[in-house]
Amino acid sequence: MWIIQCELYALKASSNTIGQESSDCKHITIHFLPLIRGSSPSREAQTSLSPSFPGNSNADNVVQYKLQQPAIARFLRLIPLDWNPSGRIGLRLETYGCPYTSDVVSLNGGSSSLVYRLSPGPWQTSKEVVSLKFKTLRNSGILLHAEGQQGVSLSLELERGKLQLLLRQGKTSPEPLHLTSLGSLLDDQHWHHVVLEQKSAHLNLTVDKNTERVQLPAEFMACLYKCLSLGAVHSLRSQKPDASSKDLHGCIENLLYNGFNLIELAKNSDHQVTGNVTFSCAEPVSVALTFPGPQSFLQLPGTTASSPGGVSVGFQFRTWNKGGLLFTFSLPQQEGMVWLYLSDARLRLMIHKSGSVVLELSAGAALNDGQWHAVDFTARRGRLTISVDKGEGGIAHAAPSFPITAESQLFFGGCPAEEHSEECRNLFETFQGCMRLLTVENQRVDLIKVQQRLLGNYSQLQIDMCGIIDRCSPSRCEHGGRCSQSWTVFHCNCSDTGYSGATCHSSVYEQSCEAYKHNGNTSGHFYIDVDGSGPIKPQLVYCNMTEENTWMVLLHNNTELTRVRPSPAVSQHSVHFDYSSQEEQLLAAISQSEHCEQELSYHCRKSRLLNTLEGSPFSWWLGGPGQGRVQTYWGGAHPGSQQCACGLQGDCVDLQHYCNCDADRLEWTEDSGLLTHKDTLPVRSLVLGDIQRPGSEAAYRVGPLRCHGDKNFWNAAFFDKETSYLHFPTFHGELSADISFLFKTTGSSGVFLENLGIKDFIRIELSSSTQVVFSFDVGNGPLEVRVESSVPLNDNRWHRVRAERNVKEASLRLDELPVATQEAPTDGHFHLQLNSQLFIGGTASRQKGFRGCIRSLQLNGVTLDLEERAKITPGVQPGCPGHCSSYGSLCQNHGRCVERASGFQCDCSLSAYAGVFCQTEVSASFKPGTSVSYTFKEPYELSRNSSALPSSIYSEMTLRAENISLSFRTNQSPALLLYVSSYYREYLAVLINKHGKRGTGLLRLFVFSSFPFNDLISFLSLSSSLKSDIFLFPESDDLDPDLAKLASLGFTGCLSVVHFNTMSPLKAALLHSDTSPVIITGPLVQSNCGSAASTNPYAAENTHHLSGKKGGASFASSPAVCFAVWRRRDVQRVGWEVNRGSTVNSCLTPWLESCFIKSESPIFLHWKHQPCCMSP
Repeated sequence: MWIIQCELYALKASSNTIGQESSDCKHITIHFLPLIRGSSPSREAQTSLSPSFPGNSNADNVVQYKLQQPAIARFLRLIPLDWNPSGRIGLRLETYGCPYTSDVVSLNGGSSSLVYRLSPGPWQTSKEVVSLKFKTLRNSGILLHAEGQQGVSLSLELERGKLQLLLRQGKTSPEPLHLTSLGSLLDDQHWHHVVLEQKSAHLNLTVDKNTERVQLPAEFMACLYKCLSLGAVHSLRSQKPDASSKDLHGCIENLLYNGFNLIELAKNSDHQVTGNVTFSCAEPVSVALTFPGPQSFLQLPGTTASSPGGVSVGFQFRTWNKGGLLFTFSLPQQEGMVWLYLSDARLRLMIHKSGSVVLELSAGAALNDGQWHAVDFTARRGRLTISVDKGEGGIAHAAPSFPITAESQLFFGGCPAEEHSEECRNLFETFQGCMRLLTVENQRVDLIKVQQRLLGNYSQLQIDMCGIIDRCSPSRCEHGGRCSQSWTVFHCNCSDTGYSGATCHSSVYEQSCEAYKHNGNTSGHFYIDVDGSGPIKPQLVYCNMTEENTWMVLLHNNTELTRVRPSPAVSQHSVHFDYSSQEEQLLAAISQSEHCEQELSYHCRKSRLLNTLEGSPFSWWLGGPGQGRVQTYWGGAHPGSQQCACGLQGDCVDLQHYCNCDADRLEWTEDSGLLTHKDTLPVRSLVLGDIQRPGSEAAYRVGPLRCHGDKNFWNAAFFDKETSYLHFPTFHGELSADISFLFKTTGSSGVFLENLGIKDFIRIELSSSTQVVFSFDVGNGPLEVRVESSVPLNDNRWHRVRAERNVKEASLRLDELPVATQEAPTDGHFHLQLNSQLFIGGTASRQKGFRGCIRSLQLNGVTLDLEERAKITPGVQPGCPGHCSSYGSLCQNHGRCVERASGFQCDCSLSAYAGVFCQTEVSASFKPGTSVSYTFKEPYELSRNSSALPSSIYSEMTLRAENISLSFRTNQSPALLLYVSSYYREYLAVLINKHGKRGTGLLRLFVFSSFPFNDLISFLSLSSSLKSDIFLFPESDDLDPDLAKLASLGFTGCLSVVHFNTMSPLKAALLHSDTSPVIITGPLVQSNCGSAASTNPYAAENTHHLSGKKGGASFASSPAVCFAVWRRRDVQRVGWEVNRGSTVNSCLTPWLESCFIKSESPIFLHWKHQPCCMSP
């Protein structure tokens, strides 16, 4: 390969022109990389300037490129990638730059350092700025030490190739405080730019354009620098460097303090500067090799005959991989091989003879840390030694019984591609990394001769450079994800972060309690992430979903009513409230909610609160962002009013005052209310002033912060035309971007969103009725990620789309389908550069727009306000109705979904259950003497003279079936559970009969459960006629004698979710007794005794269920549940009894055989009335 190199001297290249002059021209592509003599392109140059620069394709045109970032270099190297096979090539290159001043010092350790003792002058300002450039081949050393008053100092120290910022608070302080670290692999002999900025307690450290922000301790806020030292630690009073400091070996350029060039002062022998340095920068020659891939290897000749017996090889290497072959050679006389390799980041040696392992050694650990490690291999005089880092990293010895010589070839990193090579066989991974300072028999290998093919052989090596890249610095793992890497890729460990994805970008939590509710969750503690993939961390809150509104509850350290006793020595009582959420989490949660409130109450006796309207308040509270602002109003009043709720309503105990407590009475009274103005929430502190007088007593309570309504979750727009769209400012997601939204449509295709750049773009679209496509281009060609659904997506139901693109991969998820991913190229994506507006529901490229609804659209955790933009956009309507089609299934137990403007609501009026999703069992504990009766309206025509009605009319008025469901728990048998009577003296009863005890004159069906008598029995559908009353455990003279006797025993236990057709008598008695036709006798208390969660496995009572579901049952010996139907017409009473092993009527047998089957699920009983069984 031909390489053209020219010296730029001291020019700062800001643009370049590449042209070609030839009569027979062909396109030329040239890589532009700024170089420094004897070294390789910097990592910054490789990453930011690695794109090739195509030249012109004829002799007349000129191609010009303007670099986006300035490149500072001494040499410019041109590497043509393509040549004209026929014809001659001419090249003209012009570079344009600006003058560049370079003041350099060289530090060689020991006494080589510079000290600047700063006296008050024009360079000292309220903002301290120190900037410099440095380069070194060593991975540790003191770069800069700045000392201020009272011995407080800041240090920039190079440690393992990273720059650390340390704070010391005097010489007597223990270990220094580690503020931050930045950069990596800074020992690469390239110039690195460092800027340290301090203003008050804020400090910024910048290394090569990467910035870390640090908050300094309060004692260092006003500390001005008095002494600056380079290369070592000097104090104000000492003329010699600290002997314990690690001296820097390297060069420093252009040290500026508040704009003043301190190196120039040193050149001019300024009296404030002392030290011993050289004002030049030596260029140590250190040629490195890079083994980039599986085909890389270096072949060197072995030892010569004149060498003493044995072999000695040394080198340094650095890598990120845990494994790889370092070097190998054959033992022809022994028919063996020697391998020195990495495995599990340890150095290992293996020797084979005649196909078997005869020797193994290991040394060192964690050698894949990217640092340079020295390896020495010596085999001489019957002793073999391998050492790491001159023995500091580990050493191992052996005494082989056979001679080890390397008269054949030495192979480093890998083997040639030829198969069945006797000289080189690699049983391990190929080495990927860098090597330098290779020695054979203590003689340095001239790698420049290797590059010139004058020594040895090689394949696919990068010579004169170490191409290692630290992909974890700066870390692309977000939200605290832990970064690890190999030579080619990095990996993010997202465990315990609350985020997921290749770079821990996307939150695993929902953004609000509202979102959890619509996933089908019930009340409980949940982590919410209010900004999704944004910087705010998830927070633990309590979500109360028992009401129509879904409340998010944020607790603080004292929500109880707290007594304040008088204390003459204390004029005021103040209390501060610490919330479980951080400041930014609180403010984001309040901002996102539609409504927030916090209870504030004051109970008082001879303790005034706010005094008069004109006077100064005795008490106040602080609320709002930060430490809060002083608020002089109380719960239920308006901000700034200096009133309580009673003052606003005009019903205070003393109308001359605006608070009850201001009446200053001896009786206990209170001022309570809700604070609802979000700008003043949450309550931060409370100050109570009138508590020191004799006889003064008070108590206060500040409730938890409660918020409901997610303004983002229901934010939607309806696009009624394919040509309609919304537009927003350009989307910025250069390195990582996530987009999430919900859509519903009846159309088969359309573009959800699109944003364009000059070449780059990003787009999400519905490509067909079953496919969503995420496509983008970030400079390396278009990429697509597709998800195919097995069901149509144009079903007018909500579907969720989540797309993410980062430097590792692009992913797309549709609803709960598996995630589709597309890996990024090995070198990673470039920055996504967009410049047009963001189009929602349509495109700038005139593709088919979207017709339907888009809701809760978020880009990188920020919700776009679709509704507000839709209000001013033709063809787009704010909001989107029709949520029950998607969320109606959340309404359980016959609950009915009701549409709302934002969302939906479950109507539980026809259900025996309650709760937000009609999922909460309504239960009550019964004692003997407790009963509930529910009376139906009596039809007027029947009640006038029911006995005069002809039998034909009677039969037409009779219903064919009744649906009954209930749950119970008891240890009582026998017992009557439910009794229903009709206007025609017919009745229906559900009872528990003691096993083996038979009755007479009744139709009884005994069901034996294979479970103990504490499990589930569900569903009963019985034939009966019109009814008038439902009784839970009645006592009546008109009852059948057997039933009357049973009813007189009462019932002790729990009944839950009692349902008869469309009525829920128990729910009506417990929740709506004032408006329902119920009569309650005895104590009836609502409890959770019927809930499955409340069941105690060790208790004597457990829960059984009878509900309207078909199924099966299996039999075992236990108390029987008896369902009885009485048809009374004064002339006939018919009945059967069914028990295990008994003979039953033939018309029941087929039903029993088909319905009673063994099942591990709850027992279901379904009664099918057949006319043949009801004959007298």
